[in-house]
Amino acid sequence: MTQRTAPSVRVQAEDFDPGREQALLTHGRRDIGALVSFVGLCRDEDGSLESLELEHYPGMAETEIGRVADQALDRWPLLGLAVIHRFGRIRVGERIVLVIAAARRRADAFAAAEFLMDYLKTRAPFWKKERRADGATGDWVEAKSEDESATERWG
Repeated sequence: MTQRTAPSVRVQAEDFDPGREQALLTHGRRDIGALVSFVGLCRDEDGSLESLELEHYPGMAETEIGRVADQALDRWPLLGLAVIHRFGRIRVGERIVLVIAAARRRADAFAAAEFLMDYLKTRAPFWKKERRADGATGDWVEAKSEDESATERWG
């Protein structure tokens, strides 16, 4: 039986290197048969967006993401799990979030990564404010109904 490893959870202002994070998760491992990673980027919303400003409560965000990462580890036989979420000003085209799920089999890695992204998109304690390309005051970003529906399917 494989020993359960603690998830790696970081909330940071700095950018991250997905390749480096994958290498850290898999270094020296021969039991991993599937590695699923997701990188979320700040999109320009048809040219209207300049950046997003992400706010969070330090400590609370890490704890809550860690709690849900633990749920993923309870639910699927994962061999490793990493979640990085940025805060601060994120310009169009920059990375916002990384989820990496490692497992013996791809179905478990895909499901766990999707579960975590659905949670991060709708329930993670971050507040997102748009910074418009034309200089106008942007709106606070709310989860879309399709994102909420995706999260509800996990029960």
